[in-house]
Amino acid sequence: MSRFERPMFSSWRAVILHRPHPAVEALTRQLESLHIEVKAVWPQLDERDALADVVFFDADMGHDQQFPWPSGFSPMPLVALIGSEAPGRIEWVLAQGSNAHMLKPIGSTGAYSALLIASHAYHKARSHADDIRALEDRLRQRPIVVSAVLQLMQQGYAGEATAFKRLRSIAMDWGMTIEEAADAICRNDRRTLER
Repeated sequence: MSRFERPMFSSWRAVILHRPHPAVEALTRQLESLHIEVKAVWPQLDERDALADVVFFDADMGHDQQFPWPSGFSPMPLVALIGSEAPGRIEWVLAQGSNAHMLKPIGSTGAYSALLIASHAYHKARSHADDIRALEDRLRQRPIVVSAVLQLMQQGYAGEATAFKRLRSIAMDWGMTIEEAADAICRNDRRTLER
């Protein structure tokens, strides 16, 4: 299991997307005590706010049009500020891709743990999404691998196992992925014919 590396919050910028409210003041105090630069905005984020390191948002009055990105695709960790536990509001928070939450009323604690949890959850989700994208790309390239193996078999590498072994050897020799080597074979790249 990999160890979670705690972020250095002192260089972070936070945006609080919430109407003027005592919760905003209490959260601002907590964040500033962590040396985080804080900006409160309402009724929506603008493009500059998408450069923040974290966004805290009002789950009670929030709506999709407040964010300059598609629902569920935030470029930073999101922390929901929840006052109402109505199922529809919680569903909306989840659809936004919230990584953590704080219950209102906001007191003098809770921001630090919400930041840690949100940061960890966000980076883990991004890592999983990147892994899935890479696997989907490789899966899309599988037909070219099959074509390359068949082509190698036609070139005299007897049997599927021998042809695949040659494909793997070409990939290793040239520092390519199997899929890149297969593409090179199918394009009749001279490098793959040597040996």
